[in-house]
This record gives sequence, structure tokens and C-alpha cells, in this order.
Amino acid sequence: MGIRTPRWGWALAALALLGMAATAAADGGRRAPEQGYRYYDVGDLEAPRPGRTEPALLLMGGGDWVPEAMHWWVERAGHGRVVILRASGDDALQKELYEDIGGVTAVQTLVFDSRTAADDPRVLRIVQEADAIFLAGGDQARYVRFWKGTALNRALDAHVAAGKPIGGTSAGLAILGRYSYGAMDGGSVDSRTALSDPTGSEVTMETDFLTMPHLSRVVTDTHFAKRERLGRLIAFVARAAADGGRDDIVGLGVDEDSVLCVEADGRGRVLSLVDGHAWLVMPGHAPERLRSGEPLSFRDIPVIGVGAGSRLQLDGFKVESPAFTAVANVVDGELHLRPE
Repeated sequence: MGIRTPRWGWALAALALLGMAATAAADGGRRAPEQGYRYYDVGDLEAPRPGRTEPALLLMGGGDWVPEAMHWWVERAGHGRVVILRASGDDALQKELYEDIGGVTAVQTLVFDSRTAADDPRVLRIVQEADAIFLAGGDQARYVRFWKGTALNRALDAHVAAGKPIGGTSAGLAILGRYSYGAMDGGSVDSRTALSDPTGSEVTMETDFLTMPHLSRVVTDTHFAKRERLGRLIAFVARAAADGGRDDIVGLGVDEDSVLCVEADGRGRVLSLVDGHAWLVMPGHAPERLRSGEPLSFRDIPVIGVGAGSRLQLDGFKVESPAFTAVANVVDGELHLRPE
């Protein structure tokens, strides 16, 4: 004869299962790794959206939140639901956004572990229902490998086309320009190496990934002054121009702890915790030398700093009250910067 389980035993088992479900919900409802992503949320997903959305670009150079910039962006999200996309890490960023910045109904985070998740119906539904989308830092190569050419790629473009805000920091900013440094070799090239051979295997450029307003001829870069990235941005611009057969490519670098906030009409201003800048690199002509295996020679490149007192119009790249102006000359792979 088999062993009978008392009725209260089944009740205890049911309570245990409910407890596990409650723990999973409190933990953000993490998904199994074989599904290619993890999921977290905080806030009220059932709350009505308080306001209407407006187009906006939040271009962060890495580092800490700039609260004034985040409040500006959240307002353009209608104080609704924000979705954070990342390819490493956890839910720390969503907690900071929801608890420290505030003003949103909920924040959801999707952490991608593979390309499979970028075609997952639940992932796409979450992205499609977002009022604003934020691309976190990390390794931009994972974003390119996991997202480019997928249904998620198309959903991100559709989000922007629908007039909703988007933003990114560090790696999340690096992929927002039409031309981007993909870091596909597994490293992060420095200025000296990039200038020594802009056509080399360490300068891995991507194009036609995301479609952002006002960034159709832009290469973006981050952590700019702190990591001395002016030289490599010049190399990126030279390489993108050569690959695209055009000489109107513009480089846009943003300092750490600083944000370029871009309105729907392309007007931009810099907000910063550290008196940082956005940097414009605008050659408007071809390099004197850009050949495989040889150092770059590229002269007379205007460099303009956009500071807190400046105003930038991305359509035409006009700057009112620039923080500084300079001319960069690259001779045999060596960068020389002359203030104007």
C-alpha cells in the first residue's frame, strides 16, 4: 500500500510554491538563462501613463547621473514607463532611476545574454510599450552582436519614429550614431593605436544599426576628455568618411558625468556635474593620407567645445557661444591641437 500524504501536507506544499512565486516577483521576475535574457521591474506596471511623450535624445558620456538632465528626459517621457536595455549587469540602474531620480510610474530592465532574446515576443512587447528607452553602458560589441538586424533593432527604430525619448550612456551612447565604433575585436582602442592605422583590425566601425534623428552623419564617442579620446574620434571620422564615400561626417564626443540633451528640433545643451563638454570634430574634407598599415595624416580639423553656456543646433552643427574652439592636425599619426 502506498504512503498517503495528509491534506495539510498538500497545503504546505502549495504555500511553499506561492512563496517561491512571490520571491521571484519581488526579485524582478528573472528569466531562465536559456531564454537569452533576464528581466527586472520596479514600480506600478498597471498605472496609467501621466502625460504625453515628446522626442528627445539623452546623450551621456558615462559616469554618474546628471539629475537635471534626467528630470528633463523623464518629463519628455510623460513621467511614464522607462525600459532599460543592457547586455551585462543587473537592476541597479533601474533602482537609481526609480528611487533617486523619480517621477516615473515604473522602470523595467532587460539584460541580454544572447541574440535569441532580440526576437522574443515578450521582450518586443516590453519595448513597444515603453514611454522611454535607455541603453546602459558595458560592451557595445554585445549590443551589435545581439541586436543588429533583429526584430528588437526594428522596434528601437520604431520607438524613436513614434516620437518617444531614447538615451544612452557609455556603450549605450557609442551605438546611437549612424556610424559607430563597435569594439568588435574585444578591446577598446586608444587614440595612439587608432591614429597609427585607422584602417587596421582594431578600428572596427559599424554603420546603419540604429536610426536616430539628427545623428545621420555622426560618429559618437564617450568618456571623452578623461580618456583622451580626441585622437581616436578623428580616426573614426576619417574611417567612416572613407567607408561611406563622403566627407561630411561629424564626430561627437561627450565627457564623463556630462550629458548632451537634444530637443525634438535638434537644439542641444550640455548639463554636467564637472563642467564637462560635448566635443564636435568637423573636418569637412578628406585626409591627406589614409592607407592600410600607415599612420593617419589629417590637417586643419575644426574642433568645437559645447559647454554649459553654449547652444548647439545639430541640424547644421552650429554652436552659439562655444566653450572653446581649436584646430587639430594629425601628422604621421601624431595629434597636435592648436587653440583658436
